[in-house]
Amino acid sequence: MDLIPATNDQGFLLNAADWNEAIAEQLAQQNGLMLTDAHWEIIRFIRSYYQEYKHLPNARVFTKAIAKTLSESKGNSRYLHQLFPDGPLKYACKVAGLPKPPTCL
Repeated sequence: MDLIPATNDQGFLLNAADWNEAIAEQLAQQNGLMLTDAHWEIIRFIRSYYQEYKHLPNARVFTKAIAKTLSESKGNSRYLHQLFPDGPLKYACKVAGLPKPPTCL
């Protein structure tokens, strides 16, 4: 198992360039998640969103963007909380190697 690069006190990578899929798997494990294809779809979505818009959305915008891009069945709180029970936006960003969203505690 590789070492996870430097993170802040909440487990977010300090340098987004350190991220890769193996690191994502380790970050997920540290947070009690076993990544499935459904998780990866959301992780890739939020990375793409961040690349395109250069900022992270709030939870409502995140959910609506998923509904618009992936499907209504995936762009809803119930589905996203099944994947990331402790907070879909926060944990999707953490595992995706992105900064902590400003709207997350």
